[in-house]
Amino acid sequence: MGNVGVGDGNPIRVQSMITCDTMDTEASIHQTIELADAGCEIVRITAPTVKDARNLENIVKGLRERGCDVPIVADIHFKPEAATEAAKWVDKVRINPGNYADSKKFVIREYTDEQYASELNRIRERFSPLVDLCKQRGIAMRIGTNHGSLSDRILNRYGDTPLGMVESALEFARIARDLDYHDFVFSMKASNPKIMIAAYRLLVARLNELGPDWNYPLHLGVTEAGEGEDARIKSAIGIGSLLADGIGDTIRVSLTEDSPHEIPVAKALIESIQKTSSTKCSTPNVELSFDPFSYQRRATETLAVAGIDDLGQRTKLGGQELIRVVLRQANFDKIAHKIDKMGDYKPEIICEAANIAELDPCDDSAVAKINSESAPQLVTVCDDVELPVIAAFRLLAARLHPRHPILLKDVLKTWEGPQRPDGRGTEAAPTFLQTLLTASTNIGSLLCDGVGDAILVQGEEAPGQALRLSYNILQAAGSRIFKTDYVACPSCGRTLFNLQTTTAKIKAATSHLKGVKIAIMGCIVNGPGEMADADFGYVGGAPGKVNLYVGKTAVKFNIPEAEAVDRLKDLIREHGKWVEPVRCTAALEPAS
Repeated sequence: MGNVGVGDGNPIRVQSMITCDTMDTEASIHQTIELADAGCEIVRITAPTVKDARNLENIVKGLRERGCDVPIVADIHFKPEAATEAAKWVDKVRINPGNYADSKKFVIREYTDEQYASELNRIRERFSPLVDLCKQRGIAMRIGTNHGSLSDRILNRYGDTPLGMVESALEFARIARDLDYHDFVFSMKASNPKIMIAAYRLLVARLNELGPDWNYPLHLGVTEAGEGEDARIKSAIGIGSLLADGIGDTIRVSLTEDSPHEIPVAKALIESIQKTSSTKCSTPNVELSFDPFSYQRRATETLAVAGIDDLGQRTKLGGQELIRVVLRQANFDKIAHKIDKMGDYKPEIICEAANIAELDPCDDSAVAKINSESAPQLVTVCDDVELPVIAAFRLLAARLHPRHPILLKDVLKTWEGPQRPDGRGTEAAPTFLQTLLTASTNIGSLLCDGVGDAILVQGEEAPGQALRLSYNILQAAGSRIFKTDYVACPSCGRTLFNLQTTTAKIKAATSHLKGVKIAIMGCIVNGPGEMADADFGYVGGAPGKVNLYVGKTAVKFNIPEAEAVDRLKDLIREHGKWVEPVRCTAALEPAS
């Protein structure tokens, strides 16, 4: 795309999206240059109408006149005419099969094979002119399926599933290939990392089945990751785990923040994965213990181990119990005096007191010894194993008898000072962002595989931060919900309200609602679908107006933005999920 190669031997490319109105030429040029200066290699600009698409000519011209040659991608939803206009000016067009010349009204109906084929023929007629133009101009295309915007036709035949996402993209790819057009990239984006991971894995498997000439590049992204630490964790789980498996050629970390903030996160994530993938190792050839295309937690027996209570209370793990949070004794000692004030971020098990068996999963005799024991045993990988973390724990899960629960770790070697492990000079201590991305990728990936009954973050020295990171990884992976969960889309030119300030207002009003999931969407493009597993939704319906949803059903329309947060609270009350926040009295007490 433009002068940037994607796939094959090219580096993993970083991309992002500007957030201003596409009709504001100067702002679009300024934001694009700002992204390029931050290290963004591909910039996407929304084109919701033909008028917006036509103005891409002025934006691209202005960029080139100012010496900025970053490739420009037109983001298209709903309007094939806008795509055809945009393709005259840009380096790449992104279309979403779910809402490109297809129906998405959440209508339940049965399609006969003849009706289904007729719909595909109609899509072919609408899609072919764009393919011909892209081929003529020598520009690229992204066939980007979103879990939140599958068409009615796909939903009724395949359901709201990774398979439906894959088949939706392949339908459009077959049309492109029939026209001898091959300059396209696939994506399978979702706000739920488990669904995203399964969809990309399934796509890769299908492409492998179809043959070597179907080996197209892949763009990775978590659709609505949100903001702050939680968004970085969710992105690392979804994107990082796929990159660690060798899947992905270009990425976007979607944050509900100013777009330049996405770039250092994406670059750090790629760097983290490349360090891990450079590890050379040899492991036994064993079958995976899990289905890579669908989530199911690894079945183990329940085990009771010593908890942190002084009275000798036992903590259950494994089976259907909660995935537990573990801390080293040395770190526990640092915070023991304030355990009662730590709220939801308390440690549950001290590592040294839990009788944990540590072993090398390549050690046949050690594995055989554990498997010969009749009682369940909490097992982990020992810290001196020369294996990447994900590979080590997958191997352990494959070779260990399923009755034994597993303790996951984020790293198997902690930073020990300025001397590099290979003796060549010095190595700086990892930043918290690097620690967060490593822990989220390694532990989050395994949790999404269904592996793990307890977790230990040992790469972060500060015990409070390690505990917060542990719980937030569990929440982002959908493994243990202990606080309000938010699905928030990144800002873009389609957004009908200020996402950052609105998200902050909603969080201030609802962050005490443990276990409630709220979706915050700037427009309708992915709204209803991405809110499929959210309890409530706050969606831009028109400038200054908000629609409120229960699940993916709109129930309140055209609410003035100034009233919308209060009306959301009322809606949560109506459905019995509102509780009053606990009033903090400590701040009101006089100082002693």
